[in-house]
Amino acid sequence: MGVDLIFKIAAIGILVAILHTLLDQSGRKEIALMTSIIGLVVVLAVVAREIFKLFESIKTMFQF
Repeated sequence: MGVDLIFKIAAIGILVAILHTLLDQSGRKEIALMTSIIGLVVVLAVVAREIFKLFESIKTMFQF
């Protein structure tokens, strides 16, 4: 967990922003919205996985 996580989230954000812009300009606003929602879900899944790892390490740290 470090800078690579930030770069991964940023790459997903840039990709989703480009796709959203392209789809919005071509008149497919519904698909552009779905692309943004899917990108948000993917980023939330990545962050949730990292939070789970954090809680697991805290749990093992305080076990006796």
